[in-house]
Amino acid sequence: MSNTVVEALLSQARTLHPQEIDLSLDRLRQLLTKLGDPQDRLPPVFHVAGTNGKGSTVAFLRACLEAAGKRVHVFTSPHLVRYNERIRLAGKLIDDDTLVSTLRDVLQINNGAPITVFEILTAAAFLAFSRTPADACVLEVGMGGRLDATNVVRQPAACGIAQLGLDHTSFLGSTILDIAAEKAGIAKPGVPLVLSRYPRTVTARIGEVAGPLGARLVLRGQDWDATLYNETFHYRDNHGKLDLTPPRLVGAHQIDNAGLAIAMLRHQNQVVVPEAAFRAGIGWADWPARLQRIATGPLFDLLPKGSELWLDGGHNPLAGRMLADRFRGHNLQERPFYLVAGMLTTKDAAGFLRPFGSRATALYAVPIEGHEHFTPTDLAAMAEAIGLPGRPADSVAAALKAIANGADRQRPPVVLICGSLYVAGRVLEESGLIPA
Repeated sequence: MSNTVVEALLSQARTLHPQEIDLSLDRLRQLLTKLGDPQDRLPPVFHVAGTNGKGSTVAFLRACLEAAGKRVHVFTSPHLVRYNERIRLAGKLIDDDTLVSTLRDVLQINNGAPITVFEILTAAAFLAFSRTPADACVLEVGMGGRLDATNVVRQPAACGIAQLGLDHTSFLGSTILDIAAEKAGIAKPGVPLVLSRYPRTVTARIGEVAGPLGARLVLRGQDWDATLYNETFHYRDNHGKLDLTPPRLVGAHQIDNAGLAIAMLRHQNQVVVPEAAFRAGIGWADWPARLQRIATGPLFDLLPKGSELWLDGGHNPLAGRMLADRFRGHNLQERPFYLVAGMLTTKDAAGFLRPFGSRATALYAVPIEGHEHFTPTDLAAMAEAIGLPGRPADSVAAALKAIANGADRQRPPVVLICGSLYVAGRVLEESGLIPA
């Protein structure tokens, strides 16, 4: 059964999109009730929100739990290549037949009632999870928190909020405090809510929301902390200290995400995770299109020998700063550093690109077929406006060919493809690196 059948079913679901905005979870709860409330029949749940880093945090949670010998369900979004990536059943991606049959069951029970595609997918994940035995379940918030479809789970084992920044502002609010309040809406009575490090005003805003909901706040810098020095990942909390191998996932921000995952696991009491599992899991964790190095495939082969090709799906100003920081020490005189980027019109493209203003050689702007995106000409002009030479290209392949044509063999380039998960998914597919 191919992904074409899944797409056909979801196209059917799109016709059911509500005509009126319903700022509640009532529509989904009604569907779940008809399905027998599968969200109440899950193993212990770990619920992760955040603007950036929540996917990586999910990857660390899953790796540590599996290193402890646990069977783990995982629900994430969006997918990069196939819808199957969103639902992992007891450690394995849901197969085509199971995904199709589960979606059909959900659509049949929904019986044409107004519903969103994300609500259908979330209900399908819960239904599939309830039918398959597992020891733990990790849920990634799709957008926001308070009104996200995943927030129907009543009593998770632990909740966590990763790094916060401005994104989806038309839905979540135009300030970081607005967004923090929405993320804090995943808080539940008596459940630990583990926080990363934020400005004091942001932490206070989360407390104002989570406190009345009865959550138990677990603060970084007070209840837990993590750092990297002497090539060792150091974690500490009231339970003791851990000295671990640094994460395989690249970037200083992954210390924050790994620390958050460990803190969530160590501040709950429903699933036992021994110290050895943290040691193994942090080094195992993998998350596609998060500063992933591409070293094979037809796109990589377009570049001169000795070149580096990196891929990241980050698309907001916070992600731009993190990516620019990753390449902060790069010497442009020794090796040129190029960006290849495509961005949706719903994103703050200028805010994403600004940190690269003096840190990159040039940007090649590419289109995103099938989605509302900045034209390569417009995106290139935005780059020029911040002092980054911008050039339009018809595709990622065309951009890489142009970079190769201008390359000095003595200084092979470093190239970062970024700006959109849709671009990242296409690159992985063309490179034969479909997530499994």
